[in-house]
Amino acid sequence: MTTDEALRPQSLMLSFLGDQVLGRDVCVYSGSVIDVFGRAGVGEHATRSTLTRMVGRDLLRRQREGRRMYFGLTERSESVLRDGEQRIWEEGAVNRHWDGSWTLLGFSLPESWQRQRHDLRAQLTWSGFGPLFGGLWIAPGEVDVSALVTELGLSAHVKIFRAHADAGMDIGAMIEETWELDELATRYEAFTHRWQHWETSEPAADEALALRLRLSTEWLQVVRRDPRLPVKHLPDNWPAEQAEKTFHTVYAQLTPLARESAERLLDLVPVRPGP
Repeated sequence: MTTDEALRPQSLMLSFLGDQVLGRDVCVYSGSVIDVFGRAGVGEHATRSTLTRMVGRDLLRRQREGRRMYFGLTERSESVLRDGEQRIWEEGAVNRHWDGSWTLLGFSLPESWQRQRHDLRAQLTWSGFGPLFGGLWIAPGEVDVSALVTELGLSAHVKIFRAHADAGMDIGAMIEETWELDELATRYEAFTHRWQHWETSEPAADEALALRLRLSTEWLQVVRRDPRLPVKHLPDNWPAEQAEKTFHTVYAQLTPLARESAERLLDLVPVRPGP
């Protein structure tokens, strides 16, 4: 099996930890991770490098048991994984319950601050905002970006408002002008195309765990790029609903075999309290 080129080892690692470690107070043996990632098409060197980098970034902690090294979660990685869990299982891909509100963020930065402007725009895009006008960005619902703005050191240059559109506003047209809907739709359609055949197919026993790992990682990457625009203002036959159905169906199809495989392949130990 080969991985999709867009699936970085760290993204796969976070999905693996979310599936197998989060909420269980356990650490996983490095050799088990190498085994599973090998089945997912990631080589041993890349897997070991990813584990080392994630320790350095405070996303993993080490725990030695005899001659074996185990890896567990930190507070930081738990927060990242809980956020991903919420995005997949609670918020989902289809926003059917929008309350009509918008978050507006206006900024004015000196011309020389090109790096700060780039960083702010990148973070706003990641948070679901789109550029209504040059220095005015908008996102559906209530989006708290105060910590993001503070971290970038731009609090004095940014103003944030909550608002509702005027009754005569064509929200559908505004959405099409502000966000790249074709690009987003293509991601959903590509996901469905790649995974739909697994709705009725059954993989080999030890392939299921790696396959579900790739499925979850791909799906999270797709939905994280989705600003969760209100579905009633999106084009007809918006492909997110079919893609989400495919994700849930394939995930359920793979889960029994993936659990059996995890029990057989993973060496887990309880977390020991730190010093």
